[in-house]
Amino acid sequence: MDRIRGEFVDIVEWTDDSRDTIVWRFPRYENEIKMGARLVVRESQTAVFVNEGRIADVFTPGTYVLETRNLPLLATSKGWKYGFHSPFKAEVYFVNTRQFTDLKWGTQNPVIVRDPEFGMVRLRAFGALSVQITDAAALLRELAGTDPRFRTEEVREYLRQLVVGRLANALATANVPVLDLAGRQDALGVRLAAVVSEELAPVGVSVPTFVIENISLPAEVEAAIDTRTRIGIAGDLDQYTRFQTANAIADAARNPGGAGEGIGLGLGMAVGQRLAAGVTPQTAPQAVPANPVAAAVGPPPLPPQVQWYVAVDGRQQGPYDLTSLSGLVGGGALTGATLVWRAGMPAWLPAGQVPELTQLMAGTPPPLPPQV
Repeated sequence: MDRIRGEFVDIVEWTDDSRDTIVWRFPRYENEIKMGARLVVRESQTAVFVNEGRIADVFTPGTYVLETRNLPLLATSKGWKYGFHSPFKAEVYFVNTRQFTDLKWGTQNPVIVRDPEFGMVRLRAFGALSVQITDAAALLRELAGTDPRFRTEEVREYLRQLVVGRLANALATANVPVLDLAGRQDALGVRLAAVVSEELAPVGVSVPTFVIENISLPAEVEAAIDTRTRIGIAGDLDQYTRFQTANAIADAARNPGGAGEGIGLGLGMAVGQRLAAGVTPQTAPQAVPANPVAAAVGPPPLPPQVQWYVAVDGRQQGPYDLTSLSGLVGGGALTGATLVWRAGMPAWLPAGQVPELTQLMAGTPPPLPPQV
């Protein structure tokens, strides 16, 4: 039936029922389009007429009459010496000129760039792009060829490699710090779209839209940025140290052992004293003393307290003052056998052999007798 229908004048048209076909060849029996065939080109289409092996014309949307050397009913009979096959081949290729927006791209391997703040960093990126055919004849010559159905999947990997190859140069020459890339993604996308379109111009393809969805850093660099963010939220290093100390107290409180409870209590008292020393309470205005000279001559400053260090589970803890050591004794973390040291002592000694500490442990009850 195809051979019988092929003896008559054709109506050459194409209605696309897919979303990924770029080029489609009109299915004519033995590619022998007859003289006077009607060509219908719709919007978002371009038709390329190949007559006797060469591109004869390119048609934009509209209706046309094709001229070939294949006469209806006579072309086959006149080709008897070719086995009743016409030597005058005529084909029509429809090229879809709409934008294809379902193309994704991404970096399989990280791109190494030099950042002014972090030094050398590895970046990964992914996004989407759209392609559009601008020169149907060039596309047919350079990419599609005689493929009866040329799809986007046949150029997807080629486009991805082209994008990734240009991405490293675009990031390196943008002179944008890594922390500011998120705010420059749109500008980088426009720049890459122009670069890739220039590369694809000889094959009749352009990239009207290039979207960078995300630029990511390695996990360890992101962790360092998170740490810097926490320090920035704390305000300064001293406040961040207090924050870390509070976390350590919470961890010690969750430790079911007595040593953990004693350490948590001692750290809590030390931090409390430190915070109390740094806070100036707002009090009511004091009355002016009757004798200004007597008020100016106040008591001398308190002598500095001795700082003690304690060995707990083979680790040095401290420094503690006597008040903090009392908390450790009450929690069971400091006993007579616990090694202690302060400035002026030649070596570590058990707390029970240090005269200054024997009074702290004098009121400590002995261990409970074993239960029967």
